[in-house]
Amino acid sequence: MKDTQTTVRPVIEAKGLNLVFQTGDGPVHALKDVNLTIGKGEFVSFIGPSGCGKTTFLRCIAALEHPTGGTLTVNGMTPDQARQSRAYGYVFQAAGLYPWRTIAGNVKLPLEIMGFSKADQEARVRKVLELVELSGFAARYPWQLSGGMQQRASIARALAFDADILLMDEPFGALDEIVRDRLNEELLKLWARTQKTIGFVTHSIPEAVYLSTKIVVMSPRPGRITDIIDSPLPRDRPLDIRDSKEFIDIAHRVREGLRAGHGDD
Repeated sequence: MKDTQTTVRPVIEAKGLNLVFQTGDGPVHALKDVNLTIGKGEFVSFIGPSGCGKTTFLRCIAALEHPTGGTLTVNGMTPDQARQSRAYGYVFQAAGLYPWRTIAGNVKLPLEIMGFSKADQEARVRKVLELVELSGFAARYPWQLSGGMQQRASIARALAFDADILLMDEPFGALDEIVRDRLNEELLKLWARTQKTIGFVTHSIPEAVYLSTKIVVMSPRPGRITDIIDSPLPRDRPLDIRDSKEFIDIAHRVREGLRAGHGDD
């Protein structure tokens, strides 16, 4: 495994992280000896086969799962403390929008729960809907939007309270390739404008290579990191960069890392 050191301030840091689930069939080792540092403003993708611990690691960052060994810090705090300080927004695989609420109402929901003033709620909703190019759809309902637009609304909801970290669990996995390409482009533009630190789970090698400053390749269970790839690609990435030799070389290394992980299983 490549050992990389980031020169920017660590935002997420895992050291010797382990997570064992106790089941009726015995213990399941979901994560094993995970060591990873994510710096401020990085776009980090996690890729690996189903069941390798990608989503589990993201859920540990979000304090939705709790490690059974090692340490994990988010902005220098425990994940539970980070959650209480609203350090991150989370985008799930499904948009998860309430059908009886308008798009603006869905985006506003976390702000209502957190007690923001009505004026602040309205201003924040306007801002994030503009960021994801949904300004003209605030009064629509989820069923009136395409799948891609619903997922953009879900991203807007996660951005509404302006957390520094955005955690995304296969947000485009159910979309067709054309829509996925468009949303990949839009996500990079959004990242450039907001400077968020992004953790992104995907099964797609091209998506991981296109989006990321760092790619974390994981093995089948027990989930381990088999490679960490710092991307040499420029941050300004048109879609046709996927035809470049640099892109193809990184994709090859990711593929080799996935094969190596299976070989160790």
